[in-house]
This record gives sequence, C-alpha cells and structure tokens, in this order.
Amino acid sequence: MSDAPKGLMEFVKDAKSRIKEVDGDQLESMKQERPDLMILDVRESSEHESAHIEGAMLIPRGILEAAADTRYPKHSEALVNARSQPVVVYCASGGRSAMAADTLQQMGFQEVYSLAGGIEQWEKDSRPLVREARYV
Repeated sequence: MSDAPKGLMEFVKDAKSRIKEVDGDQLESMKQERPDLMILDVRESSEHESAHIEGAMLIPRGILEAAADTRYPKHSEALVNARSQPVVVYCASGGRSAMAADTLQQMGFQEVYSLAGGIEQWEKDSRPLVREARYV
C-alpha cells in the first residue's frame, strides 16, 4: 500500500465504483419516460452559462452538500425534494459528476446517475445544448 496521498483521479475512480452512469441515449430516453427526472449541472456558473443541457438545474459541486441538506438553512428545496426521483448529474467530462452522484447517494438520494463523458461527450454526439444564460 502506498503512502502517497490520493489524487483527483483516485477520488473519481472510487466514486465511479459506487455509482451508476448513463450515456446520452439513456438520458434522452429518461427525459421522455420519466417526467419527474431532474438533470443537475454541477459545473460552475460560467460553464453553465456558456452551454448546458435543456432543463438542467445548476448547483455547483462546491455547494452541493449544503444545497442537498434539509438541515442547512439555505438548501435547495427543489433538490431536497428530489430524493426519491431520478437525478442525472453532469459536469464537463464526468469526474465532478461521479463524485457528486456518490455524495448524493450517501445523502439518501435513491436513484442517482452520472452522465458518462459529461457535457463534452454530449456535445461530441451532436446532442442539443442551450447556449443562453437564464437568470431567475
């Protein structure tokens, strides 16, 4: 066993061993078949503003635990109410979303998936993106 500290890719690998991933085709099917589906973008706001998957809710990875914790005063009502709904998490390439999906599972979310390859793969597959910022 190595004494070297864990690096990012080890965290991602560990998370991926505990979560399920979906590809673009599976996400498209889920969008049609599961009206209660939540699509969660865990990138930073500037990344989300440049392009995102239609209907995605932005909660950056850095505030995910707070947003998903009902005991935290500034939690996201939409997110905490999605504990029993399907949630597909995505980021740029799949690392942050894998760790986020793992975290959500640990927080009691029952049906969480990470989008394999992230929005980069989604775009490579010529899938639609929203390229305008939406402020609420």
